[in-house]
Amino acid sequence: MSSCQLPSTRKNPLDTQAINNFCEYLRIPSVHPNINYDECVQFLQKQAKSLDLPIKVHNVVPKKPIVVLTWVGTEPNLPSILLNSHMDVVPVFEDQWTHKPFSADIDEHNNIYARGTQDMKSVGIQYLEAIRRLKQQGVALKRTIHVTFVPDEEIGGLDGMKKFVQTKEFKELNVGVALDESVASPDETFKVYYGERCLWQFHIHCPGNPGHGSLLLENTAGEKLSYIVDKVYEFRNQQLQMLKDNPDWIRADVTSINLTKITGGVQTNVIPPEFVVSFDCRIPPERVDFKKWEETINQWCKNAGKGVWVEFDHKQSPVTPTKLDNSNIYWVAFKEATNKLGLKVKTEICGGATDGRYIRGVGISAIGFSPMNNTPVLLHNHNEYLNVDTFLKGIEIYIQILTSVGNKTN
Repeated sequence: MSSCQLPSTRKNPLDTQAINNFCEYLRIPSVHPNINYDECVQFLQKQAKSLDLPIKVHNVVPKKPIVVLTWVGTEPNLPSILLNSHMDVVPVFEDQWTHKPFSADIDEHNNIYARGTQDMKSVGIQYLEAIRRLKQQGVALKRTIHVTFVPDEEIGGLDGMKKFVQTKEFKELNVGVALDESVASPDETFKVYYGERCLWQFHIHCPGNPGHGSLLLENTAGEKLSYIVDKVYEFRNQQLQMLKDNPDWIRADVTSINLTKITGGVQTNVIPPEFVVSFDCRIPPERVDFKKWEETINQWCKNAGKGVWVEFDHKQSPVTPTKLDNSNIYWVAFKEATNKLGLKVKTEICGGATDGRYIRGVGISAIGFSPMNNTPVLLHNHNEYLNVDTFLKGIEIYIQILTSVGNKTN
């Protein structure tokens, strides 16, 4: 089947419009590195016009636009709903794809192939198409809805949502709850994220006596490096054992730590004056004492030998997860909607990182949800795709969620 053509039996004009908009968005190669977001902004300005919604573009950082479309509620003084998605996508290895990764081809099974189908251009378009259908039905929600399209989530969101939540413009949105992303689910359940593991990335510097490679020197950088790596993998094995001992746990319930880089040395016959070993660590916010974990790392450095020290690139403080009980009216409304639709949701701490952490970090409830069940998890993978029916069903799901959360006041 050629690009973005639905079967002749699928002639619902709203469905056709939604698929065409999705495909057009997918064809914009907003791919790292060095993204030019101009085409995304132009596309969203066109969408805002078609929806008769005001649009603002905030440039907190030059060339890193944050786009906000707003549907004003009938009671605009109520805290608003933020529907967030990111415009950027991760790089591709085109030779590994069966369809060109920015073509948005639809195959004979009605699967749409493109980078961003799952992560997360689908969700951004589903937000807009849900609003389109609600407006055409004459629905007016009590709460104002702000739809945000942000840059650079895939590289940490440092010039995107992280900075935006600190601005006057964000505070003026008066956000009560945010919806953000989760991931596809290969079974009938829908994953819902209510918190995230905290990111620590650090380098341990191991200095030592340099010299000729034929010598047996003491106090070398290599032996200190060896001690650190042994302690890390001893701890890592303990975390793996905890997963095995608790079959109901997922990877986000334990601390992950991985050696990602070793630097040092100039040539084979020279003992170097220093090795630097780098680690990526993700910490569950509700199961770990962060102070004790840092003390453990420092003790490893002390025991490894003289002069060993740790340098942090990222050291995220614990962020309180979103409450999933009756004290949170937004969660109550979200659950009422999913229950009405008969959806099976599975709440989890996110094992990776999304922009939701920055929203929770300023005290706002954030619910990570991407309506993609019975779908293989292909974010960041080759041949990323989303089925047409799954995409369209997601629009209907958001209609129910927005209706419920948008009218919930107590």
